[in-house]
Amino acid sequence: MNEQPKSLTVTGKARYAAGVLEYKKMGYWEPDYEPKDTDIIALFRITPQDGVDPVEAAAAVAGESSTATWTVVWTDRLTACEKYRAKAYRVDPVPGADGQYFAYIAYDLDLFEPGSIANLTASIIGNVFGFKPLKALRLEDMRLPVAYVKTFQGPATGVVVERERLNCYGRPLLGATVKPKLGLSGRNYGRVVYEALKGGLDFTKDDENINSQPFMHWRDRFLYCMEAVNKASAATGEVKGTYLNVTAATMEDMYERAEFAAELGSVIVMIDLVIGYTAIQSMAKWARRNNMILHLHRAGHGTYTRQKSHGVSFRVIAKWMRLAGVDHIHAGTVVGKLEGDPATTRGYYDFCLDEFTPQNLQNGVFFDQHWASLNKMMPVASGGIHAGQMHQLIHHLGEDVVLQFGGGTIGHPHGIAAGATANRVALEAMIFARNAGRDFLADGPTILAEAAKTCTPLRQALDTWKGVSFNYASTDTPDFVPTASVSA
Repeated sequence: MNEQPKSLTVTGKARYAAGVLEYKKMGYWEPDYEPKDTDIIALFRITPQDGVDPVEAAAAVAGESSTATWTVVWTDRLTACEKYRAKAYRVDPVPGADGQYFAYIAYDLDLFEPGSIANLTASIIGNVFGFKPLKALRLEDMRLPVAYVKTFQGPATGVVVERERLNCYGRPLLGATVKPKLGLSGRNYGRVVYEALKGGLDFTKDDENINSQPFMHWRDRFLYCMEAVNKASAATGEVKGTYLNVTAATMEDMYERAEFAAELGSVIVMIDLVIGYTAIQSMAKWARRNNMILHLHRAGHGTYTRQKSHGVSFRVIAKWMRLAGVDHIHAGTVVGKLEGDPATTRGYYDFCLDEFTPQNLQNGVFFDQHWASLNKMMPVASGGIHAGQMHQLIHHLGEDVVLQFGGGTIGHPHGIAAGATANRVALEAMIFARNAGRDFLADGPTILAEAAKTCTPLRQALDTWKGVSFNYASTDTPDFVPTASVSA
C-alpha cells in the first residue's frame, strides 16, 4: 500500500448528521497530511479483523486515541476539532507478515500534558488495545518532538556524572544481583554484597522481588548492605555501591526507604517498572534533589513487550523511561538467558545513549529522534551472562553499560569473591586487548585463555561455564534487514 488512498473525509452538514460514520470519513485519515515538527508521531503495527479495511483500522486507532467515539457527536463543533483529531496519514504492509500493517499517526502537541508519561500513555495506549475491529495492535515506535522532550527532566544523574561519582572511566561497570533473590537473612545478604564488591565488582543489587518480607525487613537489609559497601570501599580504594530496592506499596513508603538509603550514604537506589509511570517520575525528581543514581529494573515488561504482534515494543519503554528520568535501565544482553535479538537490542542501547538517534530500520528505529540535551541513560545487561562471554558483550553492547553477572559471580565454584575477580580480570583483559587494537571479538576466547593462565578464578569460571549458552530464536526481531547493493 505504497500509494496511499485519498482522503475520504465527509464535510459540511453530512459530517455532523446524527448516526454512525466510518472513522476514515470523520477526518482521522489524512494521507496528504505533512506532520509538523511539533507533532508526536506513533507507529502502530495493526492486524485488522478479517474483512476490516486497514485504512479504516488505522483511522479508528487515530480516532480512539485522540477525540473520537463510535458515533458522531455534535460537540466536536465546540472545539477546533480539525486540530485535535489525530491523523493517520500512512499505512504500509509489514514486510513478510500477511495481514499486518504499519500505521503512522500524528498527534498535535496540544493533546498532551507537558512532562507527564502517565498522560502520554493514557492517550496513546489507553482504549485502543481492546478495540474489537483489531485482532492485535502493537506500538512499535514514537517520534517525540524536541518541544515535548524539553518538558521532561530526563535522567537524574546521567552517564557522565555517574562515572565522575564512581571515578570509573574507560570500561563497562561490573555488577551482580544477590542470589538467592529471596530467603537470606540481612546479615547473610550483606556478606554476599561484601564478598562481591571486595572481589572487584563496582555494584551489587537487590532483585526485583526483594522488598520487605518476613525473612528480612528492608531496614535490616539496608544497614547490612551499606556496612558491606563501606568495608569493601575501604579494602579496595574504589567507590562501591549497591542498588537498594525502595519499591514499596505506597509513595510514602518509598520515600521513607530512599531517604534512609541517602542517610546511610548510598550512591544509588532502585525501583521496579511495575510501580507505574507517575511513581517513577516522582522518584526521579527525588533522586535529582538528593544526588542519587536511580536504577530501574524493567520488572514486568515482558508481559507486553515480547510478542511481535501485540503490546508495546521495549524501544518505546526505553524512550519513555529516558524522559521520565531514570539513570539505569535493564536493556538486554543479546547472549544471556533473556530475550534479546542483537539488532533490536542495539536499537534500545542507542535510545539510552545517543544525543541524536537516526532512523535505522534494521535496528527497529523508525524515526529520527532528537534528545534535546537530556542526560544519557546507562543500559544494564543482566540475565544469564558469564565471564566467558566478555568479548561478545563488549562487542554487542559497548563501553557505557553495566554488566551484571548474578549467578555468573555467586555461582563460582570457589566462592563469590573469586567469581567477582574472574569477571574483573576478564573485563580488564578484554579492554586492554581492545585498546591495543586487537580484534577482540575474533580473538576473545584466546584473550580469556591467556588471562586465565595467571588468574585461577578466571580459569575456574571458564571451565565451569564453558558449555553454557542460550541459543534460542528471538521473538522480537526487526522487520527490515539490510540488503546487498551494487557498487558503482
